[in-house]
Amino acid sequence: MTGRLRRGSRGGRPPGFDHRVCRQRNVVERCFQKLKQWRGLATRYDKTRESCQASVTIASLLL
Repeated sequence: MTGRLRRGSRGGRPPGFDHRVCRQRNVVERCFQKLKQWRGLATRYDKTRESCQASVTIASLLL
């Protein structure tokens, strides 16, 4: 039995599910996915906050 069936009426999407918000969230998640393809960002190679911010900025500009 799947998790949704076990929960009964509490399972599945919440009643206030908003497709527009879900679509916007998907855009943000895909952006993070593309940024994580950069090895330095995915492995947290940069130790200081400033160098990490610079790496994220450069990667964002190149995307």
